[in-house]
Amino acid sequence: MYRKILIATDGSAVSNLTACAGVAFAEQMRADILVLYVAPEYQYPVYIEIIPPSYPSEEEYRIAMRKAGSGHWQPVLDAAAKRGLEASGLTAFSDSPALKIVEVAQLQHCDLIFMGSHGRSGWGQLLLGSVTNKVLSHSTLPVLVHRLIKEPPAQ
Repeated sequence: MYRKILIATDGSAVSNLTACAGVAFAEQMRADILVLYVAPEYQYPVYIEIIPPSYPSEEEYRIAMRKAGSGHWQPVLDAAAKRGLEASGLTAFSDSPALKIVEVAQLQHCDLIFMGSHGRSGWGQLLLGSVTNKVLSHSTLPVLVHRLIKEPPAQ
């Protein structure tokens, strides 16, 4: 039914468990997987007149975020490989993660977006819940929202 599934992750423990469920679902469908991490856009320090030498350049920031992104999606790729699934990872940049998730899913010809109902814990959980709601309201593709029954232990 589904040939390519986008699994959105933010690297949190909840998101990692959701990604594992996404891999299991993809295995049932025999679908390929695209794991997506959306990093915030680079922010110039607007509160000062001169950029301090210790402040990362935009290029340094992008390199660091790509490395962080690959750290978030590599375990998902490894899990997919163990199940014999084709999988790739992508780090994208946007200050609107929901719209970027929808855009990437369309550009990469995905059939389904698989994501958690919430990501980070505490206040961040509310924000990522709103990301899920925005994806649901903006996507023309089917969105499967995975909800954990039990929260993972705090780290």
